Amino acid sequence: MGGRRWIAAPIAIAVVATLAACAPAVPETVVQGTEITAGWTGELTSLNAAAAPTPGNIDIAQAVRADFGDVVDGEFVPDEGFGTVSIVSDDPFTVRYDLAEPVWSDGIPLDAADLLLGWAGAAGEFATDDAVVASDPAAPEVTKVDEFARSIEVTYAQPVIDWQQRVTVPVPAHIVGQRGLDIDDPMEAKQAVIRAVQSGDAGDLASLAKIWNDGFTVDDPSELSADLLLSSGPFRIEKVGDEGDSVTLVPNGEFRGPVTPQVARVRLAPPGDDPIAAIGDTLDVAQVRPTAENREPIRELERQDYTVDTSHDGTVWAVLVNPVGAFTQQPARTAFFHSIPASALIAGGAGEWAQSYTGTTSMLSAPGSRAYDIVNEDSGFADSIGSPDGDAGAERELSGVATGAPVCVLYDRTSPFAAGVFAAMVQSAGEAGWSIQDCGTDDLDAALDAGRWDAAIVREAIPQSPAQILARWGTSGKAAAIGATDPARDELVAQLARTADVYEGREVLAQIEASIVRMAVAMPLAVNPRLTIVDKDVTGIAPRTGAVAPLTSSIVQWAVVPK
Repeated sequence: MGGRRWIAAPIAIAVVATLAACAPAVPETVVQGTEITAGWTGELTSLNAAAAPTPGNIDIAQAVRADFGDVVDGEFVPDEGFGTVSIVSDDPFTVRYDLAEPVWSDGIPLDAADLLLGWAGAAGEFATDDAVVASDPAAPEVTKVDEFARSIEVTYAQPVIDWQQRVTVPVPAHIVGQRGLDIDDPMEAKQAVIRAVQSGDAGDLASLAKIWNDGFTVDDPSELSADLLLSSGPFRIEKVGDEGDSVTLVPNGEFRGPVTPQVARVRLAPPGDDPIAAIGDTLDVAQVRPTAENREPIRELERQDYTVDTSHDGTVWAVLVNPVGAFTQQPARTAFFHSIPASALIAGGAGEWAQSYTGTTSMLSAPGSRAYDIVNEDSGFADSIGSPDGDAGAERELSGVATGAPVCVLYDRTSPFAAGVFAAMVQSAGEAGWSIQDCGTDDLDAALDAGRWDAAIVREAIPQSPAQILARWGTSGKAAAIGATDPARDELVAQLARTADVYEGREVLAQIEASIVRMAVAMPLAVNPRLTIVDKDVTGIAPRTGAVAPLTSSIVQWAVVPK
């Protein structure tokens, strides 16, 4: 293992795309000769993750792009080494995006041109569908560009909840300007980008849009040129595999963040058929889901002091109830939920992995987040759906539902967890006088849309924005299919979208959750676990919860244990 992670000398290899010839010295923190290989299931299709926000592209962007900060567990965590974001006026709502002194890996500073280009992309200036921009009630306007201070100020039609992350720097403005406007000098290209965006010149914007949308696409890794691989983050791309399913990263010597890389090379490669067996051999890090089959192999690794970290993937398991038939009245729905305790369902679905499934009382926030405590306390879940005290059978009778009432339960037959939850539900609900019918399917989404079910075992993404909440729980969202909508909830979501204060936002989110709890149409069970397995010779792996860059978000902290 040691020979693989510590490389005696650089090996001359034919790389697909490299900046090695012009690369500056690596940061002093880098331990020469060290290497980490991580199992990666992504695919790099574009070097502009803003234009093509696939999971694989976002993974790589997390390593090669610096930013004002990231959203972690639903809240913004700033990176002041890149710059600061601040509200300079409440009326009109104006935000200043102010760079520190970040530099692209070719030595060209990030400045107002990069911010302005990033704003234009976020504001829809390069969108192919004009309706996207026209429908935005909070379309922003750049009201000040300070080239000397490397900042811009953006005024919004109303406050916006995501003001800290509205402006990013996905790609270098000087490269977009050079390629799109046929300008050789990088600083002249920056000025041309500023003029084009500020003037709204249709021709120049169209040329910039072409590069923004298509110029960073990874169609053939062998044709990637060095200027497309520029980095502002802790690492830069050294090599891209032929299929885009592997990426080799090396430290960016121009990176000026407060924490700089320690490892000399990171390989993100397909994990293979058995990533657990590969740990300590061809892989140093791998992420897997817990299954009955891998429980013993992982237990054995734990006994040998390999690190096994449990996080979650940003989804929640829940039981939904269709408010029709026996469930037309809210007391009947509550009585049913009280007959199927979450702990029993989780134990039935998870088996030996039960301790890895963190229970939850929220459909809108994740356990461990700062918002979750407020939502959990204020939603009313604990005193209603989450309070199965007393005789569940008697409660069913009091709700007007006869003994033996059939309940068609929809679930994904191909999911061991869902199948286990169903089996546990049959037992617990049966004891309370319900007659659970097996309505399992191999096509859960289609069956859910058809609506011919009484209850459903589902796994849903925890929403990360007001728009995502509306898509699930709004009047025009999925909840409309079962009549579980509320105009007051729509207004609360709209209020959340206009809430710039994080503390006020938590309070509004709790009110939205409370509106779902009052309807008694959803009983959250647990967040879906993700296991990160780390070799004994590697440290600093801090997997992030959720769906966004769960592994590469901590890449700057990765290190090899000294021999």
